Amino acid sequence: MSAHLGRRLRKGATSGAVMAAAVAALAASQAPEMIPPPADNAGGDRAIGAGDTAPPSGDGSVTGDSPYYTVLPPLNTPNKPGTSTNLPVITGPAEAGIPASVLSAYKRAEQSIRSTDPGCNLPWQLLAGIGKVESGQARGGKVDANGTTLKPILGPVLNGVGFANISDTDRGAYDGDSTHDRAVGPMQFIPSTWATWGQDANSDGKRDPNNIYDAAQAAGLYLCANDRNLALKADLDRAILSYNRSREYLNTVTSWFEYYKRGTHQVPDGTGVFPVDRSDDRGRGNRPTPPFSPFPTSPDPKPSDSGAPKPKPTRPGEPSKVTPPPTKPTTPTKPPVTPPTKPPTVPPAVRVDRLTTVSTGQLTATTESVFAKAPTVAALDASGAPVAGVTVRFEITGTTDARFSGGATTVTVTSGSAGIAAAPALRAGEKTGAFTVRAVVVGNSAKAAEFTATVTERQADALARVAGDPLSATTGTAFTQPVQAKATLKGAVAAGVLVEAKVVVSATATEESTEGPYFKNAAGDTVRTLVLKTDANGLISLPELLAGDKAGEYVLILTARGGVSTEIKLTVTAPAATPTPTPTSDPSPSGTGSPEASPSPSA
Repeated sequence: MSAHLGRRLRKGATSGAVMAAAVAALAASQAPEMIPPPADNAGGDRAIGAGDTAPPSGDGSVTGDSPYYTVLPPLNTPNKPGTSTNLPVITGPAEAGIPASVLSAYKRAEQSIRSTDPGCNLPWQLLAGIGKVESGQARGGKVDANGTTLKPILGPVLNGVGFANISDTDRGAYDGDSTHDRAVGPMQFIPSTWATWGQDANSDGKRDPNNIYDAAQAAGLYLCANDRNLALKADLDRAILSYNRSREYLNTVTSWFEYYKRGTHQVPDGTGVFPVDRSDDRGRGNRPTPPFSPFPTSPDPKPSDSGAPKPKPTRPGEPSKVTPPPTKPTTPTKPPVTPPTKPPTVPPAVRVDRLTTVSTGQLTATTESVFAKAPTVAALDASGAPVAGVTVRFEITGTTDARFSGGATTVTVTSGSAGIAAAPALRAGEKTGAFTVRAVVVGNSAKAAEFTATVTERQADALARVAGDPLSATTGTAFTQPVQAKATLKGAVAAGVLVEAKVVVSATATEESTEGPYFKNAAGDTVRTLVLKTDANGLISLPELLAGDKAGEYVLILTARGGVSTEIKLTVTAPAATPTPTPTSDPSPSGTGSPEASPSPSA
């Protein structure tokens, strides 16, 4: 039953009764929503107006209204609504299977466009529906590892014979025809439309309509044009009709869209189901359908003995009477007229052909200072004209602590009327070295420009001790005189310059001393080398300097970045010797000064 109905629908049935029965059957089996084509659409499906005698020119559509595959999804849906759409490879009807690379391209396009244009609400199943009817999912997924079709997919020559008449616009670069255009690739872009909407979604450096990733991204952007919200039925229908201006095309794509929304599964590349019935195959072996009139008429009736009323016998002299055949008044039916499709408004991001760097010279700055120049780019179209209203994202990459104003590593800027977009002020941090600032068009990541920025240390060309007394101390004590030095560059204060202070045994020594004067670090350890930074006035102030335990002459060398230095002599002396006291005799008890008493005279 389903195959019979599908075949009748695909052949463009002219009977309103047949169509109504088919739609009723589909509805009864929970098939996707259908929009029945007009009942007077004999011999074709173009939505043209009264008075037209040939198919439309193809202007304002992606495919130039080229033929498409008219096979409809099976009546049994792949899964029930609300269940998983990531079914195993072996699960579900074959028609619900989408080749792996093709499915990946659709989902990647949805994710990318939802991040840049969330209001469009692009579903990947819509891209799958269009890809099904345009190329049978890239001929069943016959693509290489990069997503490029193994052979070019080309529509018929658009020479006006059964199709639109579109003269060559690409010199045969995409379609191999330098006389007329042909629809190209898995999403069937005509070259003139690809020139505007083509994308490089797989970042291989080229926009290729034969690549499923590039083509799916371009198709998604096209469907979202003119601020469409594809969650709305009216906008969804307009988007599909802008792709191919045919009511039967709308019905077919919508059927596959709803079918894929109910469930699908991934199959290996090259194993997808490839349809055979095409809209230009009306039982004549894929020969083009000739132009048709929107008002089909019946041929003139011929005399016949069968079914035609015969005159009754009359009496002689009476005029013969002929009873005319009964007729029913018919009301002419006007064919439906599809409103002309307004060419989509191309978003600024899509119009950009390249980003050109405007900043001249290298971006350089010293540590903790603002770069004199800001990264600046110009957004240009293919003709070199500026594109205004383009959102450009500037991003700092690499090992650096440089930041934009406010401490950000990423900022976005909109190009002005001259296409110029300049990043905010860029400030260097404490780290030296090179890093990259990358500018990219939001929504068109293939268009990018890069800047190399370099941070160098601040330097001084003069360094001198601020006036003070000679430095001397005795062992075991501290130098009491303060030590300050001032750095300058070309006579101006040199702030933020690193200065090394090192205690050595002589002015010619290069290694720090192992004894003598020393400093204490934050942990309380003995050190004889310190690195300080000049303040806003270009000054450094040394912490307490201890004399140590060994007397002698030492040198404190101060060296600033830039190579300038100054020397300060350190004198460490031993403490003065303490005199030894001379011992004295104690007086005798008798007070005679003699240690012993004199003998008595009597003795």
